[in-house]
Amino acid sequence: MGQGEASARGTTMEGDCLSCIKYLMFVFNFLIFLGGSFLLGVGVWVLVDPTGFREIVAANPLLFTGVYIILGMGGMLFLLGFLGCCGAIRENKCLLLFFFMLILLIFLAELAAAILAFIFREHLTREYFTKELKRHYQGYNNTDVFTSTWNAVMTTFDCCGVNSPEDFKDSLFRLINQNHMVPEACCQRASQTGELAHISQEQCLSGSMMFRNNKGCYSAVVDYFELYIYVAGALAIVVLTIELFAMVFAMCLFRGIQ
Repeated sequence: MGQGEASARGTTMEGDCLSCIKYLMFVFNFLIFLGGSFLLGVGVWVLVDPTGFREIVAANPLLFTGVYIILGMGGMLFLLGFLGCCGAIRENKCLLLFFFMLILLIFLAELAAAILAFIFREHLTREYFTKELKRHYQGYNNTDVFTSTWNAVMTTFDCCGVNSPEDFKDSLFRLINQNHMVPEACCQRASQTGELAHISQEQCLSGSMMFRNNKGCYSAVVDYFELYIYVAGALAIVVLTIELFAMVFAMCLFRGIQ
């Protein structure tokens, strides 16, 4: 009887532990589901945002590719969270194993993406953007994607150049437009109309600091999205931690299901 009671007690404790793991895994996968939904929302917002953020991203192919990576990762996390919740509640070993293998692949892919971002970090520096601006920006050619994108950025964020209006010295823009010190996109949005607006624009194009935006676009964009950058970084750490716990719980539940 003593051995039977001990065996029954052990079985009960094992069942309680398995039930706890099951519900913990459900909670973790629900958080993964929410994280995937958030990434999907951010990716879609960037692509359809009417305020011009899409043009900012399009200025650098690496950033533009990153948007689709965010969309892909968001979709995968969304699917993973759903599969994990179903596998945990139904105690389905096939779903749990599939979930574990898939989340392991995503975790490795995220790790590889972080390594690539570190390797290619020089493509996101002030020096890189300044060099590209000097070499490719034309000023008034709306058929050129690079030029129209930079015009949209400078107009949206009320900025000029990467660091300052001085970036246009010795640039392709100055070669094409020798009478203009800065492009029209750098000029402040005139509150006047008619002749006064025309005069202020002419003063701006000739280099007057009073009628142009003097802040660089690099600082303007970073300042505008500073909070979102920190939130995205914190969210990435949280998501990676949740993925690790989810893999551990999935394997424990897989081994515990009879």
